[in-house]
Formats: sequence, C-alpha cells, structure tokens
Amino acid sequence: MIYFRVVRRWWAVPLAVGLLCALCWAAGGTEVPVPTLLGGMAGTRVAYFAPLIVVVTVLYCLERRVGAAEGTAVVPVRRLDHGALLATLVLVHLAGLAVGMDVPRNLMMLLALALVVRHYANEAAAGGACLALLLTTAVIGRVHDGTGYASARWWALPLHPAGSVATWLAALLLLSGALLATGRPRHGVPGG
Repeated sequence: MIYFRVVRRWWAVPLAVGLLCALCWAAGGTEVPVPTLLGGMAGTRVAYFAPLIVVVTVLYCLERRVGAAEGTAVVPVRRLDHGALLATLVLVHLAGLAVGMDVPRNLMMLLALALVVRHYANEAAAGGACLALLLTTAVIGRVHDGTGYASARWWALPLHPAGSVATWLAALLLLSGALLATGRPRHGVPGG
C-alpha cells in the first residue's frame, strides 16, 4: 500500500526495532555513567536509552504526510496510523522477549509522551521531551533504601524493574490516554 511504503514509510520501524535489538545485545549489561543530583555518578544501562531509536523512527513516520490527500481520504489516515503504532508495539514486545521486558514498557511510556508533545508542538520537541524524561529519571530518580541499595523513586517509572505490575499498568494507561488525546487532528494541520 502506498500509504505504508511511500508516504509514512512505516517499513523503517522494523529496521529500528532490529537496531534496538542489536544495540541491546551488543551492549549487554554495559552501563554509561550518569551524574546524580547529590554528586557522584551512577551507572545506567545502555538499554535504558535504546527505546529512543524506535520512538524517533515512529515520529519520523508520523510526520511524513500529504496533508491535502489525507484530509480528503475515504479511509481515516489516523486509524491507519494507530494501527501501525499498535503493530510497532507488538513488534517491540516480541523483541522484548530477547532484550528484556523493561525495554517495551519504557517504549510505551516514551511513545505516550512523544505523541502528546508532538500533538501540541512538533516532532523535535517530542524527541527532546523523551530524552529529557530519561535523563531526569536517571539523574534524580534514584534513592538509596535502608540497606544501601539503589532503588527507583515512585515517580521514576522507567527505572522500575521489568516485573513491576504497577509500572506496566501505568505505561498502558499513559499510552491509552495519549492515543485518545491525540485522536483529534491538530489545529491548523490537515490530517495531522
């Protein structure tokens, strides 16, 4: 279909997911130093930042449009976009079985943020907001418990363990809310 191949170029998403998997496998448990608010450095796994690859690719696909044609299309292009987003999530969750389930969960949260920011601003601001979220949670989202081990603050959702049911529910609610909130066209942008 021309929509998927030429206009939106959704074929780039499976390539981005492949790159995400390759990066996670190559990096393994490698950590990058991130400064903490109270001084010192903390290690953050490279896989923590890897979902940005897919989020930026999705933003690229969503920004490619033919406004006049989409505004008069018989099939609502927004529904096709939401279908492609859901297919992306399925693909990333399948990849998560190999690279860790925290990656698809974090991607859901980042994608929710990106969709909302893109809806009210643009794709560059959306990508920047996602990076800012990851950096903020990495820098000030950790706390040391009574035993001296580092754990995530309640609001630093991307740092929570992959098995946290509450974090998964929060990610699902955030993404569902973002899809509902961005279901309307942007003001002044045909088909956007």
